[in-house]
Amino acid sequence: MHTLFTPHRLLINMEQYLLYLLIVTLTVASPGPGVVLTLSNAIKYGMKPTLSGILGIALGIFIIAVISASSLGILLATSALAFSILKFLGAAYLIYLGLKLWKAPPMNLGNFEENSGAKKLSYSPRFKEGFLVSLLNPKPIFFFMSLFPQFINHQQSYLLQFSYLTLTFCTVIILVHSLYALGANAIKFWLSSPKGSTIVNRTSGSVFIFFGLGLAATSQK
Repeated sequence: MHTLFTPHRLLINMEQYLLYLLIVTLTVASPGPGVVLTLSNAIKYGMKPTLSGILGIALGIFIIAVISASSLGILLATSALAFSILKFLGAAYLIYLGLKLWKAPPMNLGNFEENSGAKKLSYSPRFKEGFLVSLLNPKPIFFFMSLFPQFINHQQSYLLQFSYLTLTFCTVIILVHSLYALGANAIKFWLSSPKGSTIVNRTSGSVFIFFGLGLAATSQK
């Protein structure tokens, strides 16, 4: 068998890893709050602030993966109260982002690059939004708890395998979301008018509200 980390005898064969990579890529690329946030940021703020948001999303998912491997993950999976608290916090945050976008004034996207003050202030908020969108969604915990055991060799180091699978997931997030951002950034000048900006704000806001309501309606199973 070919192994990914032969020096450490990490026995994840290439066929298993490619299957894992395919599942992760399809999961990351599927429409969700993180993807919508990346697209909206790319259109409104450009690539650099969007990359900050993508890193926030990846960090949030990394922490979610760590939680899923811990006793806290088991608590969230078995406690209806703990799950509901996190679920409603996540739903409230998504709805908050949606309403914030709905109320946002139109922005002349074509002149945004000239607004250096806005550029300087946009990195930290984008990172925090991406981080919280990932962290306050309990559903990925169940995804990791069901996916990771399928690719873990229990005769080898769990920590090494977990680290490799988690870093792979976060890397795919950065790559896939960067591709989304590049595509959205390429067409942002088509939406450079105040009317186009309003359409972007309200469409993104509506989608966030929809995801928030959907998250609030989910159950543990």
